[in-house]
Amino acid sequence: MSSNAPRLTALDALHRSLGATMTDFAGWDMPLRYGSERDEHLAVRTKAGLFDLSHMGEITVTGPEAAALLNHALVGNIASVGVGRARYTMICRADGGILDDLIVYRLQEHEYMVVANASNAQVVLDALVERAAGFDAEVRDDRDAYALIAVQGPESPGVLKSLTDADLDGLKYYAGLPGTVAGVPALIARTGYTGEDGFELFVKPEHAVELWQALTKAGEGVGLVPCGLSCRDTLRLEAGMPLYGHELTTELTPFDAGLGRVVKFEKEGDFVGRTALEAAAERAASEPPRVLVGLIAEGRRVPRAGYQVVADGQVIGEVTSGAPSPTLDKPIAMAYVDAAHAAPGTAGVGVDIRGSHEPYEVVALPFYKRRK
Repeated sequence: MSSNAPRLTALDALHRSLGATMTDFAGWDMPLRYGSERDEHLAVRTKAGLFDLSHMGEITVTGPEAAALLNHALVGNIASVGVGRARYTMICRADGGILDDLIVYRLQEHEYMVVANASNAQVVLDALVERAAGFDAEVRDDRDAYALIAVQGPESPGVLKSLTDADLDGLKYYAGLPGTVAGVPALIARTGYTGEDGFELFVKPEHAVELWQALTKAGEGVGLVPCGLSCRDTLRLEAGMPLYGHELTTELTPFDAGLGRVVKFEKEGDFVGRTALEAAAERAASEPPRVLVGLIAEGRRVPRAGYQVVADGQVIGEVTSGAPSPTLDKPIAMAYVDAAHAAPGTAGVGVDIRGSHEPYEVVALPFYKRRK
């Protein structure tokens, strides 16, 4: 097998047996869709969907100075995360550019799990290993130690409750607890990338098929369906969640992306990128760079990443993500636009779609918020 062959998750044969359309994603063979991506999307919004996310990159950080290392290596205050809780954060270069956005789980007093995007897992691992010099902490590549299955949507708590005696009612958003699901040991996390309530289950790869099948059976009565990466993208787009390589890049700082809140200057000690990020924060406060906004089409033509945003014949920005929105039943996009055109309702904004300036409405993100 050549080293260029895509990596397969523990659920690969199962996806194929379900008739999934597979695609290469960040070096992994992943299900794009099983049937209609619109039906999969709407199932997650109204019922429940099941996702294989085993391509995500798990990195374990342990040792007496694990918290200090992560505070130094990442922009967030990881030392203040309680055991059993999780935090959304970023890892930046010394110049403030975003290397990746991450979720960090504090599993025990001196043990953390950092979850990186598949496309950046090696970059994040290398950066953490390099930044660990001088700290009494160990960075371990655990990408092969986990399969990751997500169940998302309003029916997901009921589906999961039927398979576990873990205290799901007491499990807050961005928290995780060890438990058993359908007899399988799992880290049960109340996290997700869909804008809905839901759970991500970290298990050993050898238990993945058994768990997937148990969740499928438990969800039969409430309309749970298997879901691919395609609807995951439209779900996160409607929820206004950034995707690395689109809304987040090494060319942008968290402040450019409108996510300056993840940078914690008040934490103890220096951290990688601090000086550059302080300058970026000042710039953003005095003369905001381009602002990330939502765009809703007045017509039916779909904007794509890289398309220019225009007003009065001038280029004022660029689309970072675009797709038809099954929930709004209109094409939508996220785009960075000049601050002068960023206010919701700004008139005269369009997207250049193959030479035609299609009219778009500027709106605040997210496009969709679930009813609590």
